[in-house]
Amino acid sequence: MRVFLVAGEPSGDRLGGALMEGLRQLVPNVTFDGIGGYRMEQAGLSSRFPMEELSVMGIAEILPKYFDLKRRIAETAQAVIDTTPDVLITIDSPDFSLRVAKLVKAGSDIRTVHYVSPTVWAWRPGRAKKMARMIDQVLALFPFEPPYMEAEGIRCDFVGHPVTTEPVATDAEAEAFRAAHGIGAAPLVLALPGSRKGEIERLADRFGETLSRVVAARPDARIVLPCAAPVAALVREKAASWPGQPILIDPAEDGDGCRKRAAFRAANVALAASGTVSLELAAAATPMVIAYDMSPLSRAIISRMLRVDTVTLVNLVAESRTVPEFIGKDCDPARIAPALLATLDDPGPQQEAMALTMERLGQGGEPPGLRAARAVLDGL
Repeated sequence: MRVFLVAGEPSGDRLGGALMEGLRQLVPNVTFDGIGGYRMEQAGLSSRFPMEELSVMGIAEILPKYFDLKRRIAETAQAVIDTTPDVLITIDSPDFSLRVAKLVKAGSDIRTVHYVSPTVWAWRPGRAKKMARMIDQVLALFPFEPPYMEAEGIRCDFVGHPVTTEPVATDAEAEAFRAAHGIGAAPLVLALPGSRKGEIERLADRFGETLSRVVAARPDARIVLPCAAPVAALVREKAASWPGQPILIDPAEDGDGCRKRAAFRAANVALAASGTVSLELAAAATPMVIAYDMSPLSRAIISRMLRVDTVTLVNLVAESRTVPEFIGKDCDPARIAPALLATLDDPGPQQEAMALTMERLGQGGEPPGLRAARAVLDGL
C-alpha cells in the first residue's frame, strides 16, 4: 500500500505522524511519500521539501511567498499524479492542501482524504460544498462535524481528538508545583492570554485588569502564567504590571512541558483566550472562563458570519453552556472578573461538562491516529 501525505504546520505534522503509525500497525508493508515535519519523518516519511516552507499565516506573510507557494502546489500535485498512490491524505492547512487535492482530482482518479474538518458549523458553510469537488473523505476531530460534510455528499468519519492522548499531570505533581511556589491551599488562577503577538497585545492588559479585580476580592489568590515560546518576551513585559507577582513558566526552561502541565492541574480556575486550550483545560479538569477579542474589522466581519452562539469547544462538544465566555465587545474586565470569581467559588457545574467533553472526544478509547487509519482503510 502506498500513501501520499501532505502537512503544512506542526499541528498537522503531529496528526500525520500518529496516522502513519496507525497505518503501519494495520498494514505493515505500507510506504509513505509526501511533505511533513519531524513527527512524520520519525514515522517513516522522507519529506520532499521542508514543511516549514508552508508554515505561513496571514496575507502580509503569504504575499511575498505567493509564487513560491503556487509552484510548490503544482509540484506536489504532479508528484501525486506521477506516483499514483492508493490515497492522498492532506492534513489541515486548507489553503495549500485543498489546492493540491483540486489539481490531483483534475488529473487523476486518486482517492483524496482530508484530515481535520473545516469549521463550517461555525462560519462559511459554503466551504463544505467546495470541498466536495476535490475531497472524497474527511476525518473529523469533533463528533458533531460529520453531518455537515455528509450533507454535501462527502464521507466523514469522526476519529477522535489528539488532546485525549496528551499527558496530564497527576495530583501529586500538582501538589508538588504548589509546594515549590509556596502556594499551599491558596486559590491559584491560571492565565492564558494566547500564543500570538496580536492576541497578547489585545488581551494582556485586559487580563491584567481582570486579575487585579480578582486579587482585590481574594487577596490570597496567586497567578500562574505559562508563556508560549513565540511571545515569551512580550508576555513577560506585559505581566510585569499584573498583581501579585505572577509565576511565569518560560518554555525555554520547561523543555518537556512538565511545569506547564502541573500548573494546569494545580490551578483552581483559568482565564483563557478562545481556542483549543479549552480542551487542554478540560483534560486537566480545570474550570475556566474564556475571553477573547479581535481587531475591529475582524470583529465586525466574523460577528456577522458566526452560526453558533458559543465559540468555546467545551460548550459545543458537551452541548452545554456552562463555560462563561466574553467575546468581542463583551471582553471587559468589569464583566469577566465576577464570572471568574463565581467559577472559583463554584466550579461544580463545569466538572460534568468537561468530563463529558473528554469522553465524547474519545478519551479511554483507541488513539485517534489508529482510528483515523482504520477509517482511511475502510474508505479504500
